[in-house]
Amino acid sequence: MTDQHAELDAALERVIEAARGHLAAVKAAEGRIDDDDVWQAYVTLNNASYEYDELLLDAFGEVTPWDVESIDPDEADERFGVGLGGVDGTEPDDPHPHVISVRQRRDYRVPSVAALIRVAEAARRSGLPEDEEEAEPVESVGEAVLELLQAGDGSLGALDIPELEPLDGVVMVSEVAAPLDLEAYGEEDAAGPFAPGPEDRLVGRLDEHPFMPSTTRSSTPRRHGRCPGAAPAPGP
Repeated sequence: MTDQHAELDAALERVIEAARGHLAAVKAAEGRIDDDDVWQAYVTLNNASYEYDELLLDAFGEVTPWDVESIDPDEADERFGVGLGGVDGTEPDDPHPHVISVRQRRDYRVPSVAALIRVAEAARRSGLPEDEEEAEPVESVGEAVLELLQAGDGSLGALDIPELEPLDGVVMVSEVAAPLDLEAYGEEDAAGPFAPGPEDRLVGRLDEHPFMPSTTRSSTPRRHGRCPGAAPAPGP
């Protein structure tokens, strides 16, 4: 037996041993996601397979069916990641502890109150269980818009309908020192949840202008970014 053959045999044994180690780690993890031992065993098996494949190719021009690339164990966490904590389960210090707050305002004109209410009542009826009584009528424009938002799980995309004509809007992104505490504001407080705190920092502002061709109006907004201190965004 040549040295090259002996090297191949030893590499194959490392593959078999690594495969057994990987299987043992998987069994021990019992389905836990991002288990450190499973990941480390996977890297070992991957690299043993890659080494055997390379040796087989060099010796006989043959390849295995394993299409793998070598993984540097020192860079494995950075390249592939095992959860936010990494392979060793520790979390790095976060240099940016702030919370990001996105605040949006979008205004609409109501061309037909009756048409908007009809759409909202249809949305309300569609959300009722089959065995529940008939839905109460929608009685105001504000109630109609709220009904549409509830039907759309709170997404403003639920308001992209012909019955609402979009006007200007604005989105502001801020870094805030603490997340929103809804219990600190009464249900009738419309300003408090949106008021910036003393340590909040406005990162930037995005102005939304409805796109207005010469003959028709579309609900698709045209957006202009504006950061603090920047020149005013161009008009529509």
